[in-house]
Amino acid sequence: MDAIFTSGIFMSFFIVFLLLTKKNNALTDRILAAWLAMMGIHLLGYYLYHLGLWDQYPHLIGVTAPFPLLHGPMLYLYTLYSLRDDSKIRRVDYLHFVPVAAAYLYMAKFFFFYTIEQKRMVDRGEIDDFGLFSSILLIGFVVSGLSYSILAYRLTWKHKRQIDDNFSYEEGINLDWLRYCIWAIGIIFLTVTIIIVTREVFEVSFSFNADYIFYTLIIVFIFYIGYFGIRHQDMFTHNVEEVKSTLSLPGTKYKKSGLNEESLVEGQQKLLDFMSLEKPFLDPKLTLSDLARNLNMSPNQLSQIINQREQVNFHDFVNKYRIEEFIHRASQNNRFSILAHALDSGFNSKSSFNSIFKKHKDRTPSQYMAQTSAQKSTL
Repeated sequence: MDAIFTSGIFMSFFIVFLLLTKKNNALTDRILAAWLAMMGIHLLGYYLYHLGLWDQYPHLIGVTAPFPLLHGPMLYLYTLYSLRDDSKIRRVDYLHFVPVAAAYLYMAKFFFFYTIEQKRMVDRGEIDDFGLFSSILLIGFVVSGLSYSILAYRLTWKHKRQIDDNFSYEEGINLDWLRYCIWAIGIIFLTVTIIIVTREVFEVSFSFNADYIFYTLIIVFIFYIGYFGIRHQDMFTHNVEEVKSTLSLPGTKYKKSGLNEESLVEGQQKLLDFMSLEKPFLDPKLTLSDLARNLNMSPNQLSQIINQREQVNFHDFVNKYRIEEFIHRASQNNRFSILAHALDSGFNSKSSFNSIFKKHKDRTPSQYMAQTSAQKSTL
């Protein structure tokens, strides 16, 4: 267990060093660095307790007790500012740390007015001055963790909807890795909730120290962050500027479009003619703004036409044409590979082509082409 703790502590501070020394680091890098530093300190505090050093140095007792309340807000703020173009945290967002500040304020009497022996007695449970406070802290940790995980996931889901409404591609601008992080943190909090309920409500005694489960999951999460940070450098890159410059405002985009039903029908026909004749979908980086500019429309008007008349989002609308273009090219010429035809049809990666094709056709490209060839041979 010692090796697991030491490696987790080392990795957390190593990633903090990488983030803070990174050239042109962004606000999200600094938030993630602060969060990982908190994880490292939290792990270090528990590791010192595991080694029995709290009894030798009683002033360490309780120093990191409110730290679990930090993980939820830090996850939420990291997610929030991954979607914003701010250079510093807004003042209102510091309110997320009020529970932590309140906890430390309440514990001030313990830190400054309890004797060394009294601190040892509190740690051993011989003095129950903080029994109720500990229970409240535990409940607050669970509620905070699960609530912030849900809020953070809602932010990424809203972002994905905006991406689908404005971009025909996802590479470099999606936040799949962040959703995985949120799922991981959510699983950690859910695991802790199950352990707490099992231990405190049903009074089940574990044959091992159940706290090790929580701290082991935290260490695994730190290694997850480190792995993806090294393998996918864009994970630690603030690439929101391209997205923010293109995204339309949700909820208000149709209020001033000026399109009645007749205009919608005319706009739809104009759009379909342009897609068939000019094939703008062959541009792998096509955006809603680009297509609207070519049609002499506003992005809001074009979005309304696609959403209401075609009943799909921009991403699916454009990629439907790319799939049909691929099928046409592949059926006419089998000298080139499937990937070559996909790239020529406007897709910019093999992974996105495969996932989009299966979404639209319920089969992989190779399965579809094999079935098509078999049908032709029987005619």
